[in-house]
Amino acid sequence: MSSIERFQNPGLPEHVHRKADTDPKAAKRAEQQVAILFLLSALGTVGTIAAYIYIRSDLYVYIPILGSTNVQQMSLGIGLTVATLCIGLGAIQWAKKLMPDTEVIQERHELRSEDQDRADFVETFKERGGEAGIARRPLIKRTLGIALGVVGLSPLVLLRDLGPMPKKYFETTNWTAGTRLVLDPGGAYIKPSDLEVGAVAQVLPELPKGTERTLENVGKDAVLLIRLRPEDFNLDAERLSWTYNGIIAFSKICTHMGCAVALYEQQTHHLLCPCHQSTFDVTRAAKVVFGPAARPLPQLAISVDAGGYLVAKQGFTVPVGPSYWERNSSNG
Repeated sequence: MSSIERFQNPGLPEHVHRKADTDPKAAKRAEQQVAILFLLSALGTVGTIAAYIYIRSDLYVYIPILGSTNVQQMSLGIGLTVATLCIGLGAIQWAKKLMPDTEVIQERHELRSEDQDRADFVETFKERGGEAGIARRPLIKRTLGIALGVVGLSPLVLLRDLGPMPKKYFETTNWTAGTRLVLDPGGAYIKPSDLEVGAVAQVLPELPKGTERTLENVGKDAVLLIRLRPEDFNLDAERLSWTYNGIIAFSKICTHMGCAVALYEQQTHHLLCPCHQSTFDVTRAAKVVFGPAARPLPQLAISVDAGGYLVAKQGFTVPVGPSYWERNSSNG
């Protein structure tokens, strides 16, 4: 059997120098082009921030094909596009026309390099890194610094659209001791016998006569009633005393981002938030078993009044609603 001949190195074609490598004027023009792109990026960021602050959010303009378009949103999109696109184009132009492009050949080695080769590589990397030209081209260095420095400002400004911090907003609800539970919708009172095992009902607190129920209150007050078999619970004595004949009540507001927890799996006894898939175990006081939620759903203590209707024993002992920076774990 004839031996297999080693594949011959075909070599590299002759290196073709770029115009900017041999012509100082071409190099200067390329440097100016890169600087202009970086400055355009910075202007795009400034324009984005200005559009957010000074253009009314209810101002619309008609554009053929697009139809009625919100001017502020269109301006924000254009500004952010210019800001990010020009940084990318500037970096590409810099790499194509100004950074070193000489070819280097290195024989392929097996497995780990020798220690000396590894040390030489680190030294070469440090040496060649300086040849990228950033130190020798202060115009590019300054304009890149401007572009990168201001491009992060627009997201910070746009964070205002998330709204103010809720502070103590979620710490108070209309649930108090003795408040009857009423069906939502409908407003009917509920007796334990109205719920079968596996049943789920959304309820709200009964409000005093003459009190108008607002959308804000509905968002905070909404509660889910779920009926299990009493032996299915895995609760401590206190939490078990907050249930009534297998009926347990939790705030419907997800503790992650405030979405409505509305999906109940009878077989697993899990409540699921459809927004980000946070999953809560009903049998263990709505403990988080999956997803990004940081806290269990607040449990509402319930009992029955003299008429046999379900009532709250007390209000929520921890704030309802999503977790956020100003809320610590000690108060829910």
